[in-house]
Amino acid sequence: MKALTIFGGTGDLTFRKLLPALYNGSVLGAESAEYRVIIIGRREYTSEQYRELARDWVRKFARLPYEDAAFDRFAARVDYFRMDFSDSANYPALDEYYRAQNISEHIFYFAVAPRFFGIIAEGLSHVQGAPQGKVIIEKPFGENLAAAGALNKRLEAIFTSERIYRIDHYLGKEMVRNIETIRFSNPLFTNLWDSRFIECVQISAMEDVGVETRGGYYDGAGALKDMVQNHLFQILSIVAMERPYEFSGADMHAEQLRVLRELRPAGAEPIRDTLLLGQYDDYRTEAQVGSYSQTETYAALRLFIDNDRWRGAPFYIRTGKKLGRREMEVAVIFRRPRPDVAHNVLIIKIQPTEGVYLQFNIQKPGDTDEITQAKMDFCQSCVLENRINTPEAYERLLGACIRGERFWFSQWDQIETGWNYIENLRRLYREDHLPVVSYKSGTPGPLEADALLGRFGHRWFS
Repeated sequence: MKALTIFGGTGDLTFRKLLPALYNGSVLGAESAEYRVIIIGRREYTSEQYRELARDWVRKFARLPYEDAAFDRFAARVDYFRMDFSDSANYPALDEYYRAQNISEHIFYFAVAPRFFGIIAEGLSHVQGAPQGKVIIEKPFGENLAAAGALNKRLEAIFTSERIYRIDHYLGKEMVRNIETIRFSNPLFTNLWDSRFIECVQISAMEDVGVETRGGYYDGAGALKDMVQNHLFQILSIVAMERPYEFSGADMHAEQLRVLRELRPAGAEPIRDTLLLGQYDDYRTEAQVGSYSQTETYAALRLFIDNDRWRGAPFYIRTGKKLGRREMEVAVIFRRPRPDVAHNVLIIKIQPTEGVYLQFNIQKPGDTDEITQAKMDFCQSCVLENRINTPEAYERLLGACIRGERFWFSQWDQIETGWNYIENLRRLYREDHLPVVSYKSGTPGPLEADALLGRFGHRWFS
């Protein structure tokens, strides 16, 4: 029998994301529907009590319509196993449970804080068949680079690197996966995808909310660690990578890693022309945030990839909280044939709207030589059928793990390369005594971020 075991089964991630994703998979007959779902938690629930809790969360957060009969079929596969997973003395009982249920094929989901990863892995090393299973771990992958490296070695010593799936839910988003298709399946873009024709690339991840209930975590992380070194560097590497020899996990991973290693070294450009950090004005009043915190809630970066394809074309990245809108997109700004016409612009919209926007030049109607801009805006998520039938990120990634498709998960060498790069930038920023500038909540961010681009003749497209 196959089992998906979730450690941290009474947490927010499980209730809001994992259970709804598994319910959707059950309705659609996805690969995950073949697995029993074992929930590990410390609270004194019976399986029946837990299923009723799960019913409310599925009803609220599943993308497919909730139906009692469909949920009952799904819930029949869900069992609750009470244990303190931080105590190694409890794992023999878990081993006995698996044996009694005749479970021989495992996927383990660590939906817990990183400090528990090693403890759980060590406990599972004494459970029959567990080290031959697959492990999905959530970011953050460690408190700092050294701690993350030590944790990685500890996990790989038990499960081996091929069995560890480091989930980055942004890689499961529909339009992130579509970047590859847009780039390599359309000669219109494939033949122009380099610095001869592209002036700059902008990757934006804007949030309208603050840190909410995550103040304790966020104040020790900040925007660079929380968003740039993982999510946005993954997107950058997909946008910029060379065409892989084969569209397989190993080849695509190698091309992504090459991009990260070809980033112009931190410090090769003046740090003030590379990085700008900001903090929204009422951040220090948030729960669990230090009264004198210098943690950044906004980051803007100007980066270069020093290879033949991209040499000289800057990649601008920005991300932040309380920016008045929720939006993630990649904007490709093409070079102008002459100064008096507007740029051609391709925008890949990732969230909340999914789609593609194209701006190009056309003669203004009438007896005139004036040029104006035409705009084509394809909204994939606006179609009701697409909204219902398009799997969400966690559904895709659970299925990818089951199938062994590793490309859609972060690999350790990518994480290490990105983390090391960001830490070097942060160190240089501190050494130059550059400020974490303040910006007003609900605005697009610090004016200094606009000035960063303006110094080089650019502006944020939107």
